[in-house]
Amino acid sequence: MDEVLMVDGYNIIHAWNKYFNLNNESLEDCRDRLIHMLSNYQGYRKIKVFVVFDAYGVKGSKTIEKKADGLTVVYTGENESADHFIERYVYRMSDKHVIKVATSDYLQQRIVLHSGGIRMSPGELLDDVLSQNKKVNTVQGTIKIQKSNPIMNMVSKEILKILKTFVKEDSDNNDK
Repeated sequence: MDEVLMVDGYNIIHAWNKYFNLNNESLEDCRDRLIHMLSNYQGYRKIKVFVVFDAYGVKGSKTIEKKADGLTVVYTGENESADHFIERYVYRMSDKHVIKVATSDYLQQRIVLHSGGIRMSPGELLDDVLSQNKKVNTVQGTIKIQKSNPIMNMVSKEILKILKTFVKEDSDNNDK
């Protein structure tokens, strides 16, 4: 079974107040940054991520599901909370997928567990996101070091010696 991560978007933004400062940033900027962070995470972990944002109190709004940075972003419609959307998804799909739900809402965590999902606290998600970023940065650093000059790595020592002789002679001629 493949793994799905359902993220209660606004809940995570508020829980990660070390990374999202709603006093100095717009909610839209925070949403965009969260989507970007989770898009990278989805790629690192090879899982499907849904980020669900409430539009519960927005009159006349309809549920919108769209792709953004490779993951699925859901804006719930009028009279539908992110909690309800996530709970319904877990109930319908838990027999087809391993579903983790990231939220700090205790009641939602209990409902998710009862419906066959796995709860994930905002802290656990943040730790995993940061851990994956660190692993990728370490691997990328290693790759950069190993592939610093792939063409020169394929040149034999004899050829390198000849090339260095030409470079030295050219340098000596330019000094005159």
